[in-house]
Amino acid sequence: MPKRPDHPCSHPGCPALVPSGIKYCEIHRQQHQEEVRSASSRGYGKAWQRESKRFLQEHPLCVQCERHGRYVKATVVDHIVPHRGDQNLFWDQDNWQQLCKQCHDRKTLTEERYPQYHY
Repeated sequence: MPKRPDHPCSHPGCPALVPSGIKYCEIHRQQHQEEVRSASSRGYGKAWQRESKRFLQEHPLCVQCERHGRYVKATVVDHIVPHRGDQNLFWDQDNWQQLCKQCHDRKTLTEERYPQYHY
């Protein structure tokens, strides 16, 4: 059985080849640790579950759908600006918005496909 070929590192502009099943080369792996850590280690533990549930009870409709004249129940609390581990930004309720799963998945996919890196 032939082995899958190596592919380029997923970091923008990096030509280094990595084995199948690995996303980043050794040089860029440190910059993308948020993608491989568990949800609870990123701050989404019991306290987050409690606060997000309370937030959704206070704000029951998806803000993206409302902008388009649809009334859809919100099921996810989203960080407007990705916190990337910053606890102050993580818990800042002014940075939270309520979204339905479809809108949240669309927003998250766009953010992950076109990430902004600050050096």
